[in-house]
Amino acid sequence: MKNQEILLTPYQMGDILLRNRVVMSSLTRCRATNTDLAPNDLHVEYYAQRASAGLILTESTWTSERAVGFINIPGIYSKTQTEAWKRVTDAVHAKDGKIFVQLSHSGSVSHPDFFQGELPLGPSAINPQEKTFTPLGFKDTITPGEYTAAQIKETISEYALAAENAKMAGFDGLEIHAQIYTLIPQFLSEVTNQRTDEYGGSIENRARLLFEILDAVKDVFSTSRIGVKFTPSAFNPGIIKPETHTVAMFDYILDKLNSYHLAYVHLVGPAVDLTGTHLDILKVNYFEHFRSIYKGTLMANLGFTQESANTIINNGTADLVSFGTSYIANPDLVQRFEQNIPLSNADHDTYYGGEAKGYIDYPFATV
Repeated sequence: MKNQEILLTPYQMGDILLRNRVVMSSLTRCRATNTDLAPNDLHVEYYAQRASAGLILTESTWTSERAVGFINIPGIYSKTQTEAWKRVTDAVHAKDGKIFVQLSHSGSVSHPDFFQGELPLGPSAINPQEKTFTPLGFKDTITPGEYTAAQIKETISEYALAAENAKMAGFDGLEIHAQIYTLIPQFLSEVTNQRTDEYGGSIENRARLLFEILDAVKDVFSTSRIGVKFTPSAFNPGIIKPETHTVAMFDYILDKLNSYHLAYVHLVGPAVDLTGTHLDILKVNYFEHFRSIYKGTLMANLGFTQESANTIINNGTADLVSFGTSYIANPDLVQRFEQNIPLSNADHDTYYGGEAKGYIDYPFATV
């Protein structure tokens, strides 16, 4: 009976056949504890252990030195990093797995500690009022410098170079991190983006960076090998939160993405009650609303169980479901679903940093 669950059936995602609809979501684990910010032996084992997922999405991975905004997170902008990631993809492919890299940029949610005292850059000189873990400790963000038009173009070029490195590293595709408080959401936000040029003002202008990044990376990977991850309902600790025009913004973005024929759109659900917020209209039909606009493959995320994942796929609201915390303590998550084995619990103290403990030492279940 378990083998008949739609969650465990193959799915044709563009030109890639996924063995099941279970996706390992991106999980920041902070194990790149070397000056090169390169994956190491722990990463190779960690991702290989989880290769039975239909698709693995890597942790957020920096597109350039200027993209860094948190310690011990790997990049894919250097030769050393690219060669290190090749060991990861080889290990996953050896187990017939599929793996996409998630490309990420911190923008203004960073700190001069990462840049020898230079300011991080954002769409406008406005402090996002977040926190970041720097080499010198946990610190508040500061007022960033404002991107010039030339610096925006350079940043887009860095995404393209990261995509080229990802292809050399053997990744099956890439996901653009456009969620929570990172660079792209900073441009989407009316609070942090008060520019008056072609990247500010209207919805179309504030979304321009996203589409220019997409246009750059699709020269490297076909769009059928590119996904984008959004969190329209990200109520961050700082000032980047849902706004009056958030629903209209994402309606515009998802409608325009229909013409890109992407591998998928990865949509994170709300973690709070939307009643009384600018997203109140979506409080009972969040995923359904966006599904009605976006016609391609939709991947849903946020606290799904095996049962609720089957439900959202069966009712046609999503095609794939990604699992985050479940994958920390259950490298054999698919097998546990198949065989109705209870899930193990993760040690929160080892989520963000450390060595093998709490990373690659979670046991596989026995029947």
